[in-house]
Amino acid sequence: LEPNAVFVLHGIALMLVCLLHACRQFPGCGNIVTFSQFLFIAVEGFIFEANFGRKRPAIPIRYYFIMVAMFFTVSVVNNYALNLNIAMPLHMIFRSGSLIASMALGIIILKKRYSVSKYTSIALVSLGIFTCTFMSAKQVASDSSLNEEDGLQVFLWWLLGIAALTFALLMSARMGIFQEMLYKQFGKHSKEALFYNHALPLPGFVLLAPNIYHHAVLFSQSELFQVPVIGLTLPIMWFYLLMNVITQYVCIRGVFILTTECTSLTVTLVVTLRKFVSLIFSILYFRNPFTAWHWLGTAFVFVGTLMYTEVWNSLRPFLAHWRKRPKEE
Repeated sequence: LEPNAVFVLHGIALMLVCLLHACRQFPGCGNIVTFSQFLFIAVEGFIFEANFGRKRPAIPIRYYFIMVAMFFTVSVVNNYALNLNIAMPLHMIFRSGSLIASMALGIIILKKRYSVSKYTSIALVSLGIFTCTFMSAKQVASDSSLNEEDGLQVFLWWLLGIAALTFALLMSARMGIFQEMLYKQFGKHSKEALFYNHALPLPGFVLLAPNIYHHAVLFSQSELFQVPVIGLTLPIMWFYLLMNVITQYVCIRGVFILTTECTSLTVTLVVTLRKFVSLIFSILYFRNPFTAWHWLGTAFVFVGTLMYTEVWNSLRPFLAHWRKRPKEE
């Protein structure tokens, strides 16, 4: 991988460590984490992209309000899905099915048609998600520590979580199509979109203020931690949150750099590896039950993703070059 790609992967690893620490101690802390990330990126964008509000947006602001409504809804729904008996591995694998939703809505809205290999890849991803979802359902339903009434209630909450993930998946795909249409009409303005997508939703967090304040209090009551080098002492949860916000920003900026300086193959590989790294971190850290069926479903998801992005075709010239190189030398 190119240096920028490795840089992004390191940032992702650090972000996941901090996020997993926070989620393990306070499972419902998704809103304060999301709010902190949005606030940091919005402030940075207001200073360096919007020039303190003096720079007019290239894309009319009304379109950003529509995009932001979708983006905010997807973020909040995905956060609350974790509170509905949805395990982190299932959450990550399910969200990997964005290809399915994007293809379906692309066919319906944009009247697109795809090759046989594209449909095959989508079938593999669908099969992988179905396998993992079905096995997780069996684990929830067969929890021996619950009586029949409690087990049914937990299972119904789990079904609600699956419905929330499905809604968020479709909404995210619709947002992607909306962005694609905007970029075709007004040109690509990734930095501007990044700023407005994080700045405009900030007032919406007022609705989540009680939850955010509650976790802020819990964070402040966590054990004290002395930051290396600078010697500053603060509650360890605030340290985790700060590191998560910084590394999340690094990842977003790093992905933007990759799209402008690196090949599309590098970007595709990094995004695919991000899903795999996220999944492995979650399994190891939370010690979630992960059977052979889960691994099979995960394999289907990632093989299908690679087929969809046509990584194999892109690698053929690269591999052919390296096979010929020793003979030429």
